[in-house]
Amino acid sequence: MAFDDLDLPSGEFKNVVGGSATYAGLAASHFTEVRAVAVVGEDFPQATLDDLAQRGVSCAGVERTAGKTFRWWGRYAKDLVSRTTLDTQLNVFADFKPKLPQSYTQTPYVLLGNIHPALQLEVLAQIKEPRLVAADTMNFWIAGERALLGEVLKKLDLLVINDEELRQLAETHNLKRAARAVLGMGPRRLIVKRGEFGALYFEGEETFFVPAYPLEEEIDPTGAGDSFAGALLGSLAQRGTLDRAAIRQALHTGATVASFCVEAVGTKRLCALDQAAIRRRMTELRALVHLGD
Repeated sequence: MAFDDLDLPSGEFKNVVGGSATYAGLAASHFTEVRAVAVVGEDFPQATLDDLAQRGVSCAGVERTAGKTFRWWGRYAKDLVSRTTLDTQLNVFADFKPKLPQSYTQTPYVLLGNIHPALQLEVLAQIKEPRLVAADTMNFWIAGERALLGEVLKKLDLLVINDEELRQLAETHNLKRAARAVLGMGPRRLIVKRGEFGALYFEGEETFFVPAYPLEEEIDPTGAGDSFAGALLGSLAQRGTLDRAAIRQALHTGATVASFCVEAVGTKRLCALDQAAIRRRMTELRALVHLGD
């Protein structure tokens, strides 16, 4: 959980509540109960935690400690595709040691957000016999903590990364060869996020594609990847199965919810969502690739 200062083509926005746990938790809460693990400082609004709890996101695993909350400042290009990090302040996150409440230790569906691989391993060590473990990572950890990240990969059922990170991790440019190489590092399944070009799913010899929903207005892509992953796992938890149909349905669900996230600054659109809007957009998304009878 974090504060984001965003320089967007539409304006500058300060103290936007963000962070992987916030976006993923809100996205997943539309489909299942959520248990969040995070750390915040004295400056993080209690009203935000209360609102999350009312939406089905348990904050029993959110630690509040003395100091300031993690803060990220980024500037997006006019096309919203590339961004530049202007400042990162770890603050209370620098000394974070995740401690899961006893009620969290038997959580069946686990999403390890984009944090230091050592912390991902610490969280996973406290979970008893999870049914599905998914994780996100980024180029910073791939470059600087490859050995520890390798230990995480060996424990994963699903890795969710973007195409640039995949190529960096596999050390090859071709996406299909890179996917095969990363699957050989441990994960049984792999999702490659490609922004406006949708996402690719790899499992064994199977490859599946889900398109991105075409938007008329894109405001803020911050948190879209976390929203995708959160909705994906929320959908799988709701269905209670990991068969082929459930995973494909979950991929469409993730792409749908992520598209809503981009339509407003921060989590505003995720908070305003309802099931009817999600169903309508999922129908429209499927129609993009439906070949007819």
